[in-house]
This record gives sequence, structure tokens and C-alpha cells, in this order.
Amino acid sequence: MGGGVVTAIRVVGTQRIEPDTVRSYLQIAPGDAWDAEKLDASLKALFATGLFADVNLSREGNTLVVRVVENPIINRIAFEGNHKLDDKDLSAEIQERPRVVYTRSRVQADVKRILDLYRRHGRFGATVEPKVIQLSENRVDLVFEINEGEYTGIRSVNFVGNKAFSESKLRGVIATKESRWYRFLSTNDSYDPDRLTYDRELLRRFYLTEGYADFRVVSAVAELTPERSGFIVTFTLEEGDRYRFGKIGVNIKLRDLPASQVLPLLTVHRGDWYNAQEVENSISVLTNTLGTRGYAFVEVKPEIVRNRKDHTVDITFNVQEGPRVYVERVDIVGNVRTLDKVIRREFQLVEGDAFNTEKMQRSQQRIKNLGFFKKVEVTNTPGSAPDKTVVTVEVEEQSTGELSFGLGFSTSDGPLADINIRERNFLGRGQDLQVGGVASFRSQQVQLSFTEPYFLDRNIAAGFDIFEVKTSPTANFFSGITPPYQQFSYGGALRAGYQITDNLRQTWKYTGRSDTITNVQSSASLFIALQEGTHDTSSIGQVLLYDRRDDRLEPTGGYFLSLGNDFAGIGFGVDYVRSKASFGYYYSVAPDWVLSFTGEAGDIFGWNGQQVLLQDRFFVGGDNLRGFQDAGIGPRDSIDGDALGGQKYWVGSVTLGVPLGLPKELGISGRVFSDFGTLYQLEPTILVLTPAQLATTGGVTPQVQQSPAIRMSTGVGVTWKSPVGPVRLDVAYPVRKESFDKTQFFRVSFGTKF
Repeated sequence: MGGGVVTAIRVVGTQRIEPDTVRSYLQIAPGDAWDAEKLDASLKALFATGLFADVNLSREGNTLVVRVVENPIINRIAFEGNHKLDDKDLSAEIQERPRVVYTRSRVQADVKRILDLYRRHGRFGATVEPKVIQLSENRVDLVFEINEGEYTGIRSVNFVGNKAFSESKLRGVIATKESRWYRFLSTNDSYDPDRLTYDRELLRRFYLTEGYADFRVVSAVAELTPERSGFIVTFTLEEGDRYRFGKIGVNIKLRDLPASQVLPLLTVHRGDWYNAQEVENSISVLTNTLGTRGYAFVEVKPEIVRNRKDHTVDITFNVQEGPRVYVERVDIVGNVRTLDKVIRREFQLVEGDAFNTEKMQRSQQRIKNLGFFKKVEVTNTPGSAPDKTVVTVEVEEQSTGELSFGLGFSTSDGPLADINIRERNFLGRGQDLQVGGVASFRSQQVQLSFTEPYFLDRNIAAGFDIFEVKTSPTANFFSGITPPYQQFSYGGALRAGYQITDNLRQTWKYTGRSDTITNVQSSASLFIALQEGTHDTSSIGQVLLYDRRDDRLEPTGGYFLSLGNDFAGIGFGVDYVRSKASFGYYYSVAPDWVLSFTGEAGDIFGWNGQQVLLQDRFFVGGDNLRGFQDAGIGPRDSIDGDALGGQKYWVGSVTLGVPLGLPKELGISGRVFSDFGTLYQLEPTILVLTPAQLATTGGVTPQVQQSPAIRMSTGVGVTWKSPVGPVRLDVAYPVRKESFDKTQFFRVSFGTKF
């Protein structure tokens, strides 16, 4: 711009912005020499403010003229065409706001953010077009016109290089699923790069547990189809050879502890297929067992050698003492309503203990298992001295209150509904408070329960229950027959349970209740009519449970044994002794084929000269003996055929879980079963009637029909874990029965909570 000195600066075009504000961004001032570099820097500085749509610098004599066109102010922001995402979700994603200066670069960035949001919701075909509507006073309305497009799911999942396992098997391993109509409640059929990374890890873990020590995922690629209607995901695998465990050894460097004492602790064995998970399990077992023997600072590091010629893996577990580090303190952060002690009592390390990584990890899992926290992270950092460490537990709380409504149907109960209110972390103390009610054709019930998991700061789960129940034990919804009687019960119980070992638990309970036999029909059995009235019960009982199942809800291996006893007549009420035992054994004969043997037996007898009353007897049929109605077998009145219950029973079942060849996500499984059992012994077997009573029976003396003969049924069943709750269908045919038994060919039940 030639030589000379800037004598003045004139700003032209400002409306809202003061000229002095414009001058403050300039890199040149009056009195400075004309400098092209400073003018260029000034131009860039003004554009960088985002306040101006256009800036021009010119020289008129020795005066610098700055001409600006201000960016407009956003009056309103609107979204059009969005149906799957709310306005508030989109507004939270963008940076532009009303009463803020409009800038084109920020709008383009917001368009990208909206597109990213739609992609996270599985809509990769979405388009966004920003529109600007000019208003007076240099204001604009900003409108984002959105075409959401179709849901972009996973068209197909393919595997390349798999030889040992089929594509259907591997699809069951990964989290990403192909889009199907029945996955409308799931998001696993949408493309997610993070889920794809997780899938690589799932495949790696799966192959390493099946013996493929050299396995690797070469690539995992997701390609959008040309019409942008779905993704095709392809995993390229390199399986490698399958290995068995070769030499298993222990190199131990602890005094007074030979390797021969440690070897039996290992869960890996020579000749078995290589399993990386079993190697980790062996490390955990060694660490825990040696820790209990006084070796607090033990470290176990596996040394793995592959023998590619004979396809074996030699493993040497190097056991040595690690650095002597003690826990200086345990800090807990992030808990707002949950008391510190609720978390600390699940922790297996306390101040002053020898630090042990395995115990720290196990403590983290125990805290997660509480279900009170969305996130649990346990870390350790150096303490105030080289031999001290500080353990930090960081938690993020989640809602622990539940309000649930339930609807259902079953062959015996008919339509049913329930409501339940529960707080699993009452007052932040880890206590469980629950109140609820159930109403159905056969019964109505309300109940209040409270459990303190650490009673008196000991590992004892203590609590109480208060209940009121009105039921018809022998009713059947489809029979169309009015129940012969109703039973009204109310009372309460005090209970306490504790772990004896990791697998053995005992629970004690005191129960006080009142039972009334009422609404006895005129056509009902005299055996029932003579029981009409109210009787109180005061009993104490215990249940001893030894459980080695791998999963309590859907076991595929292991077993359990249970023994329960009740003694009634503590201070008042009826007098009886009742015992009940049950067992179950589960064995996986092949993947998804689980064979189970279950059974239970019970016995009750009166003492102090008292008979066993109707409300205390056993009833068999329905769920515990399919092919027969509820209370379908056992002692009956010879005249009316009413079920009377029995004092001794045993039932058993052999079930084979059968895969139906359907995708696992459908949640449909099949079974073939055979149930068997009996119910017998009821005293007295003959009633001694008055002349008036005898007249009501037509002169016939009622007797008890009963037989200890075994009843047996065979059948098939299907369970569907539907979006509205589990649905169970069973078809069973009695192959052995007595003439007075009540059979039932078809049984259905379903229920849900929402």
C-alpha cells in the first residue's frame, strides 16, 4: 500500500457492534507505518471473531477504512422432518443457540453433529439441509430440514477363514446381530464401531477357550450397501491349529512349600484342549489358596511355550513372592446416598492388610454384584511410603427403586395381575424393602418384606415378612367347578440366613400364622367340612442348601441339595413335624443339550396326639407333576372326589433341553421330559359320622381313596422368552395313573412385568 503512516482508522458497516470493538481486533494503529503483513493479520483476526460475514480493508489517503458486514443474530432454531428423535435431543447436540451470532462454519459443524446422532441410532441414510430465513434488523431463523431415511441395520454378518466352526455358531458368539423382525426391542442389529471392536475380542476369547492358541482376527469390516439400506459386516479370521495342554509344571520359590503340594490345585490338565480361561482360573486358585496359607504377597506368572510340531502348549506357573506392599487406606468416592460401610463390607481388603491384586479384583466384582451402581472401578496408587498403597473405589450410583406391574395367565390360576414396589438400597443402607400384591382366579395375596443383608454388622441376612393370603388350593381355572373351599391366612415370619461355606447356606425362620378354612360348599367332602374353622401355627424351621450349579436360573452343569425341617407347636397352635428334601443334577451332553435330574420328597406327621390339618398337607400335580391337574393325584374323598392332600410324597423329573435350530435371540427352547411321583397316607381313612351327618351322605360312609403307586407322564414343552415375559407350554400324557386321579393334557402359563 505504499509508504507513509496511518493517520486514522474509519469503521464502516457496524450495526450492533461498536467501532472501537472492531478497532481492538486490528494489528495496526494510528501512527504505525503502512504494513501489508499487519493488514493481513488484522483481516484474519476480524474473520476469526465469527462476528462478520465479510470484511474489507482499504486505504483512502492515509486513512485505513474497515468495511464490515455483520453476521446476523439467530432469532429461532427449528427442526423439520424429525420423527424418530425429539427436538430436545437434537437441540442438545448442536452448538448454535437463539440470540447468538449466526456463523456458517458453526452451522456446518452442527449438521455433522446431527448426522452423527442419527448414525448412532442406526440411520446412516439421513440427510440434513440447513435453511436460513432472513428477518428484519439483521436477524434470521435457522431451520434444519431433516430426512431421517430408513433404519440402516446389519444386512448380513459373514465370516471368512472359519473352518472349525460354522457361521451360525460364530454369529451366536458376537454381540452384533443381523436385522430381523423379532429384534425390534434390541439395538444389537445396528452398526456400531465400538461393538465391532468388542466382537473381535469376543471371537478371540471364544477361540482361545476352544484350543486355538494362534487365532487372530485379521480384519473386521463394515460396508454400507450402495443403496445405503444396510451394512454388510465381514470378519476375516485366521484360526491356526488346535492345541492341547502339554507339560504342566509349577516353579515355586516359596520356602517350605514344595511344588507337589501346589500341583493338585491347578484346573488345567495334560491332554485337555488348551483353554486360556482355565489358565486364568488356575492363577486365581493358586493366588487365593496360597494367600489363605499365609503367603500374602504371592505372584503367579504363567510361562507358555507352544510346540507347533505336536500341537501342544507347555505351561509353567512361576510362583514367587512379590513386593511386600500393605494397604494404607481404602478411599470410596462417588457414592451420594449409599453409605460407605455398605461398600466396605463387600471389600476383601482393609487397612493394614497385605495388598493382593486378586482380592482387589474380586472385591470389585462383589460391589458390582450389589446392583446399586452403574459403574464400579477399583484402582490402587502409591501410598505415603514405598511399601504402602492406597486403594480407591470409584462408584456411580444408579436407581435401585422398582415399581412393576404384572399380567399373566396360567392353566390353574387363570388371568392374574400383580403390583410390586421395591427398594433394594433402602436409605442407602443396602437394605431390601418390598411390598406387593397378586390377584388371580385362585388366590389374592399382599405381602411386606424387609431384609437387612448384614445384621449386626455380621454376614447374616436377617429380615421379616408380613402376609395375607386368600386362596383355593384345589381350584382349576378350566374346570368350571366352584372350588370346594377357600383358605384365608395371615401372619408373619422372622428369618436369618448365613453362608457356612461358599456353596453351603443355612436359613432359619420363625413363622406365626392363622389359617381359616371357610366358604365350604354344601357339596364339598365331609373330610373338608369337618376342617372348617380357624387354627393357629407357631413354627420354627431351617433350610440347608448346598449349591454347585453354574447358574441358578438356567443351569447347564452342577448340582444342588436342599434339606428343610419345620417344627410346629412352639408355645401355641397346631403340632406337627415336617421335613422336605430336594435335589437337582445338570449335565451338558452337547452344546445347548442339557440333561437334568430333579426331585423332591416330603413328610409331615402330627405329634402330641394331633392330626395333620388340611392346610398343612402336601398337594401334588400341575407344575410338579405335569400331565395331572393341580392337586390331581393323592388321597380323595370316595364320594365327592375332592382332593384332600397327603402326608407323604415324592416327585421326580428327567428333562432333556433340546435346541430347536432357531436363532438364540428368539429365546425359544424346547424340552422332552418325563415326570413321576406319588402322594399318599392320610389319616383317618374313614370318618365316624353322626346320624345327621350320615343322612347328608345318603347313608354312605365317606372313605379316603389313596394309593402309594407311582404315577408317571411323558411329554414335550417349549419356552419362549418373549418381549412381554416368559411363555411356557407343556403337553404331557399320563402313562401310569390311578382311576381316581385328575389328568391334564395341556398346560400353559405366561407372565410379565413392565
